[in-house]
Amino acid sequence: MALATRTDRRPSLPRSVWDSTVGKKTVMAVSGLIMLLYLVAHMIGNLKIFFGPGDFNHYAHWLRTLGEPVMRWEWTLWVIRVVLVVSVVAHAVSAYQLSKRDIKARPTKYVHKKPRSSYATRTMRWGGVIVGLFIVWHILDLTTGTAHPGEYQHLHPYQNVIDTFSTWYGNVVYIVAVVAVGFHVRHGFWSAAQTLGAGSATRDRALKTCANGLALLLTAGFVSVPVGVMTGVVS
Repeated sequence: MALATRTDRRPSLPRSVWDSTVGKKTVMAVSGLIMLLYLVAHMIGNLKIFFGPGDFNHYAHWLRTLGEPVMRWEWTLWVIRVVLVVSVVAHAVSAYQLSKRDIKARPTKYVHKKPRSSYATRTMRWGGVIVGLFIVWHILDLTTGTAHPGEYQHLHPYQNVIDTFSTWYGNVVYIVAVVAVGFHVRHGFWSAAQTLGAGSATRDRALKTCANGLALLLTAGFVSVPVGVMTGVVS
């Protein structure tokens, strides 16, 4: 008598976690915090443009030598890039799947909109799409030079930034995307804190204040660069 073959294998722990709503929210929260840390570091680096081309170009060179002599030229930078790509993909996929799951759970729209729903909450999905498209444009513009409006100069980011923000569309695209990032951070930071268990009735106000302040700081810091070029402060 032949033995029946078992096909009902239990899914692995990582698969079980990923398939759960809590698991997807956790992936979204952790990947979001990784990207947030990068944004803060990136903004600080961007502000070095106000100290002149020497400081800004030296900063770009330093990024490529980070970790030497243990790491070779650009190795650390590539590790950072890979981590960011993984974080962006994980964040986008988990957000998309959670959105589909949410729509499936309530196939009919609510008759009345929630009056307390903030602008940031209502536009998180579109904000994510805007930021995703901006990342592609930003890389093609200032990393590869493929979509750069001027004559792209490798390892001369100061002049490349001047070229980009000397065009009206470069300023519009960048500022719109940065504002979208600000709204995304404002809501995402608080949501991540709730998902990871940092939120509570006593800490909610402090977390929301921190989220608002962080979003405002990042928005102002990033927008200051194109404004500096437009006003001639950076030239």
